[in-house]
Amino acid sequence: MKKTFVIAMMLLLAGTSFAQVKKSKSKKMETTEHYTFKLSEKVTRQKVTFKNRYGITLSGDLYLPKNAGTEKLSALAISGPFGAVKEQSSGLYANQMAERGFAVVAFDPSYTGESSGEPRNVASPEINTEDFSAAVDFLGIQKNIDRNKIGIIGICGFGGFALNATAVDKRVKAVATATMYDMTRVMSKGYNDAVTVEQCTETLEQLGEQRWKDAEAGTFQPGSVLNAEKLKGDEPQFIKEYHDYYRTSRGFHERSVNSTGSWTATNPLSFMNMPILSYIKEISPRPILIIAGEKAHSKYFSEDVFKMASEPKELVIVPNAVHVDLYDNVAVIPFDKLETFFKEHLK
Repeated sequence: MKKTFVIAMMLLLAGTSFAQVKKSKSKKMETTEHYTFKLSEKVTRQKVTFKNRYGITLSGDLYLPKNAGTEKLSALAISGPFGAVKEQSSGLYANQMAERGFAVVAFDPSYTGESSGEPRNVASPEINTEDFSAAVDFLGIQKNIDRNKIGIIGICGFGGFALNATAVDKRVKAVATATMYDMTRVMSKGYNDAVTVEQCTETLEQLGEQRWKDAEAGTFQPGSVLNAEKLKGDEPQFIKEYHDYYRTSRGFHERSVNSTGSWTATNPLSFMNMPILSYIKEISPRPILIIAGEKAHSKYFSEDVFKMASEPKELVIVPNAVHVDLYDNVAVIPFDKLETFFKEHLK
């Protein structure tokens, strides 16, 4: 892999670039009510808010089965992908799992979507881990939810945060990930760990220079647009797949960082030396379900995490699926498996 390509990919992940890129202007392509999927006739959805322990107000949607009755429900908290909003994949997953009898909150992470936090479009391995625990707080104080039967699902980059949250938050009884990324690993080491120490140092030096610029300007500059409005045609296949989701009517949402915006240019700094999966073995004896696509460029994250984790654990590889298939392709996402997994372990 050529050095220039490696550094460019690191900076893309970082949210910065060799030259500052202006925010792309894009027409709204959202579906009815600004959701990228249709609400099930068997499910209700209501807006909710709750605070994390940093005082950030998180915005969520609470999905409930219409035929719930009076019995207290098992519950799930869902977020992701990294840079997405609750009206995209996490809401779709919540809709499906509520159909199957769970109370589910899909939420926007801190600093993104309709959640609060300044500056906008910042991610943090610690705060995004805390966001999951705050969602557990919210679920556990609802009168129609059994606080001893709460699990979490993390999609893409929030798969890593979900595992990290479960390791530290013993209230979480089971965890599942779909098409997961370890964001601390990919930001510091690049895809397939191809980044050398020298290349990482070069990136950190550029980020340091960006901090000087931010300090002098008194504001936090945006990095490069994450998904260009139009592709040139010579991009890697997985970039084309991201574009097909985030930049088309399939998955576009105006509040999604991945659809219209960029992270702050210095966003990756805390990811570079805070590996989030150091304590994954401490999830045991609680169960882990890891789901990945057979042809996903990200599959190695799931396979490596499966090797690292202690029992009980299960790895499900979805035949022929690429990374973004597990965002919204209900024909291939193994929702029946997720239902069985959580009904077995949230009891």
